[in-house]
Amino acid sequence: MKLTSIKWLEDAAPVMAMLEGAGHRALAVGGCVRNEIFREPIADVDIATDALPEAVMALANKAGFRAIPTGIEHGTVTVVCSGEAYEITTFRKDVETDGRRAVVAFSTDILDDARRRDFTFNALYVQADGEVIDPLNGLEDAKARRLRFIENAFERIKEDSLRILRYFRFYAQYRDPLDGPDMEAIAAISASIDMLDTLSSERVGAEMRKLLSASEPEVALALMAQTGVLPRILPGADPRFIGPLVAIEDGLPLRWLRRLAALGGEAPAKRWRLSKAEAKGLADIFAAMTLPSLTEAGYRLGEAAAIDALLVQSASITMPVDPWLISQIKAASQEVFPLKAPYLMDRIPPGKALGLELKRLETLWIASGFTLTAAALDKMVKP
Repeated sequence: MKLTSIKWLEDAAPVMAMLEGAGHRALAVGGCVRNEIFREPIADVDIATDALPEAVMALANKAGFRAIPTGIEHGTVTVVCSGEAYEITTFRKDVETDGRRAVVAFSTDILDDARRRDFTFNALYVQADGEVIDPLNGLEDAKARRLRFIENAFERIKEDSLRILRYFRFYAQYRDPLDGPDMEAIAAISASIDMLDTLSSERVGAEMRKLLSASEPEVALALMAQTGVLPRILPGADPRFIGPLVAIEDGLPLRWLRRLAALGGEAPAKRWRLSKAEAKGLADIFAAMTLPSLTEAGYRLGEAAAIDALLVQSASITMPVDPWLISQIKAASQEVFPLKAPYLMDRIPPGKALGLELKRLETLWIASGFTLTAAALDKMVKP
């Protein structure tokens, strides 16, 4: 198979030529190749080579490119060309693994490099001329959107326990909707559940963000629940509302935090080490559900949190979303309370009493549908 008229490959050509001109192999590998075949967006281009990292550094400097030894002890050098960064990694083979990190040795054999990867469609390489190199017969799996571990699923998971979560993430992102899971993979995952305990919260959170950002994550999440993976990484999580939520999200921006709110579970912000902004965003969705109305939630917590709360609540009762209510939430999020403390200070001294009166008047204003004017509210002040 040959890829033609591929812009990202044309952009990478000078870097690949830098290596090939010195007699080395230069092959684009992994996600860029997979996603090109799947017609999915491509975030970055990784290059595999038989050149040692020190040689890559020297060749890049000689060519006038910026070379950064980002992971040189593991064989990776980042080369910047025309503003684009390319991770160039020497062919490697695993010498020792413990499920979290591996000791590697450099190799000149592409087969060694392919065998240390996770899934067959991630072990596809492309030459600068677009010719696909398929050392492990992953091309047919890619064409069929079939997700299979390379060779022995148990061994691949033993090498890196994160591959359990990557399996479900890729299943959500790339699977053929008509194709079921690979039963060897499911058996290996079910037998390796305890290995999930070795993963850091950050690594779990990173994979689950991507999974929940897939267009249709509900089947993968249900499979995670059935295999015991989901309760292991997020006790109490229930994926049954994800399908209805995905159905009613149609046309609205996809927000993975909304889906996490629908998933539920015990302390996801802590278990998945969410950022402060993410933790607040999730808390705001739950807080929006506790307020007297979602229009009030829009005013107090913002449009995104209130609409997310509306969608989650609608999914939980399998009801369609009322577009009128969404428009009301959006309008409420732009409202500004017309009274300020100085307006009342001639009648109420600064302090707790003033704060309580402002809060009471604000509640009345919200209950009026934000229609009470400053003059009307002024007449309702209780000195």
